[in-house]
Amino acid sequence: MKKFRFCPLCAAPLHEPIKDRIECSSACGFVNYDNPTPVVAVVVEYEERVVLAHNRAWKGDFYGLITGFVDHREGPVDCAVREVKEELDLDAGPPTLIGVYPFEQLNQVIIGYHVQATGTITLNEELDRYQLVEPEACVAWPTGTGYALRDWLQSRGIEPEMMRLP
Repeated sequence: MKKFRFCPLCAAPLHEPIKDRIECSSACGFVNYDNPTPVVAVVVEYEERVVLAHNRAWKGDFYGLITGFVDHREGPVDCAVREVKEELDLDAGPPTLIGVYPFEQLNQVIIGYHVQATGTITLNEELDRYQLVEPEACVAWPTGTGYALRDWLQSRGIEPEMMRLP
């Protein structure tokens, strides 16, 4: 959390009465709650396989789910459909909620969905490659969006291998 010294409402000094809770020292009532950012993660099922994508900003060979920030005045369901279209140029069927997961490392709340998608995959500028993986061959990861993939696989009767992170 970026710490600032003065209240944006009244310019009085700020203090931290509880760790990571910044409050105004005057009676104006300002509190910086540092609420988490909502992010959608989508398990995209395409031709009976799962689409895993590699973001061009990532180092290494990690492939993950399609993700995106929920925009202002946008619901998470609409965000899931939009991200699948923007990142893969696929048409998503109605999203089904998988679960909601804290991702404390980035101060995010991840909302996981599953969609069936159709069309022809065309990557946008964020992604540089993708894999189509049989659900039984998917390996989940023990952080963030990996829990959504794990839970979706388990809902289909598949107990995924869990990747070990360094």
